Amino acid sequence: MAQMEDRVVVIGAGLGGLAAALRLAHAGMRVTVIEAQAGPGGKMRTLDSPAGAVDAGPTVLTMRHVFDDLFEDIGVCLADHVTLIPEDILARHWWPDGSTLDLHADMEASAAAIRDFAGPQAEREFLAFTRHATRLFDTFDGPMMRTAEPRLGALMQAASRAPAVLSTMVPFATLAGTLARRFTDPRFRQLFGRYATYVGGSPYASPALLALIWSAEARGVWRIAGGMHRLARAMADLATARGVAFRYNRNAVRIETQGNRVAAVHLTDGTRLAADAIVFNGDPAALRRGLLGPAAQGVVRKAAVSPGSLSAHVWAFAARAAGPALAHHNVFFCDDYQAEFDALGVGRMPADPTLYVCAQDRGGKEPQGLERFEIIMNAPPFRDGAALNPREAEKCRTRVFDTLASFGLSFDPPPPESSLTTPAGFAALFPGSDGSLYGRSPHGMTASLKRPRARTALPGLYLAGGGAHPGAGIPMATLSGMHAAAAILADRGSTSTSRRMVTPGGISTRSATAARKPSASSAS
Repeated sequence: MAQMEDRVVVIGAGLGGLAAALRLAHAGMRVTVIEAQAGPGGKMRTLDSPAGAVDAGPTVLTMRHVFDDLFEDIGVCLADHVTLIPEDILARHWWPDGSTLDLHADMEASAAAIRDFAGPQAEREFLAFTRHATRLFDTFDGPMMRTAEPRLGALMQAASRAPAVLSTMVPFATLAGTLARRFTDPRFRQLFGRYATYVGGSPYASPALLALIWSAEARGVWRIAGGMHRLARAMADLATARGVAFRYNRNAVRIETQGNRVAAVHLTDGTRLAADAIVFNGDPAALRRGLLGPAAQGVVRKAAVSPGSLSAHVWAFAARAAGPALAHHNVFFCDDYQAEFDALGVGRMPADPTLYVCAQDRGGKEPQGLERFEIIMNAPPFRDGAALNPREAEKCRTRVFDTLASFGLSFDPPPPESSLTTPAGFAALFPGSDGSLYGRSPHGMTASLKRPRARTALPGLYLAGGGAHPGAGIPMATLSGMHAAAAILADRGSTSTSRRMVTPGGISTRSATAARKPSASSAS
């Protein structure tokens, strides 16, 4: 193939787009990133508060090896660009009966806490479940997450080498079902069932395979000094230093084609950006709906984006907190988990929700005065064309803060309505998404295989982000951008300077358990 000018336009500065831009610029391509918002990050966003910028998106970093590999592949060290602080307490969990449980980064500490919490049988069940989740992660990491083109046959072959894993591949086997068999105490079914919500699903409809998310979290959780958005800023700064041009507050409206391949991206201000390759780092449903013009409308199948995942009501604000001692990450469970997801499944706000509270300024200390909080309540998506509910914000306020008050937790001053993002707000922020925050729903055994891949049927058009393979979440979105970059370089016939990038098959990275020397900036 003749070498082309290698002009790449990335639409969207989320982590997938940033990862692709970094790798492509490092390989010598001319990259321009178009972003509708005023800065990078996509769903890794912030809101202003009297105490500073509050994270209003992801709050935790897992699978650190993905980011270490990305940064090392462009010749730098992750720890030199963001300060990573390992969490000793992975999360603090609260139940309406007054019980509370911490899970720890140290597995022995978690086992001891569970023994004290619910007895030796619960400890044995927990350790057995942890071994099961670890087998799942180790089995599917390579043939699923790190592979650009996963195949059901390859997954079944991998599972056949670990017979205990095969039970998760049975059709209609759900996460809730496997937890019911593995845990006697229903509180643990709730605790580990919540991992389905990490990818926008219900534990009662998501596949049993999602138990592997516990293994990803158990391998380490980090917060980033200054907030999670610092990671997106660091990636954007590195990309800029490598010649990537960022155009913020710009909207792409049409993908132009010539000779059955991409040729340019058109912006709302009339600008035409010629492109030999385009990375779309938005919700793939936007392409299917024709929001980027007719040329790209047919590249995403309906099954790749529908049904959509859950959305959320997200509060991000500063206040003084009174009540129970909070960790950095806290989960307040409801009485009836099934009823919560039944309501979400029919498009209703749960009457008794489970709530996640991130106390952004905590982690080994309790700050004085105003501190920053993010509260997340799962919600159904906002269907395109649905009528806005003028009382939704007040209804959400009542459900969230009355629930937390029942646990003794209160905030002063109460957060203003401007600190709330609703599903309708997310739908407006991320066109085509209906407010679904995780792309396609994870429900169903083969849901993960239905997500669109990096390559599309339109030559020169590639996908990255949480709506594309391998899925939602910070590390998954980042991997998607790495897959897109690898595909572009392979299709260009380029020779990359990245040490571990492979061409057609995907990305080779270190194992999640590979040892690394600790750096000074990684210390707690």
